Amino acid sequence: MSKTGLAVFDTTIQETHVWLKNMMDRLEIDDRRLAFSILRATLHAVRDRVGPESAVHLGAQLPLLVRGVFYEGWRMSRPPSVERHVAGFIAHVVRELPAGRIRDPENAVAGALAVIRTMIDPGEALKIIRMFPAELRDFWLESR
Repeated sequence: MSKTGLAVFDTTIQETHVWLKNMMDRLEIDDRRLAFSILRATLHAVRDRVGPESAVHLGAQLPLLVRGVFYEGWRMSRPPSVERHVAGFIAHVVRELPAGRIRDPENAVAGALAVIRTMIDPGEALKIIRMFPAELRDFWLESR
């Protein structure tokens, strides 16, 4: 028996729970809201960095509910962000996080990137990762 009465909604809710569980496991936290905030902010930073065409390809890999979060507030006409270094990318993510809630922003972003990488198609993940400058690409590939 479905909870919403619509299989597509029940499926995306289940898939989103899996993403959040993976976030909580990677970050060793038990706060779903914080895990969601970190995932959301990291997805936005990736989206803002890769440009519209690649963002759309990445969005297609996400569960429906996560995809909605991914596109939230996006202005397709805005030029891609220009972070070339890990510190700048992490700062981009942190701007969207609740103030004072993240003890180790680098670990939080690395964990979110690892979840994204493992939850989407491996080929698509590599295409997106290759779009990043070397330092950010290495950070993403080395994220646990």
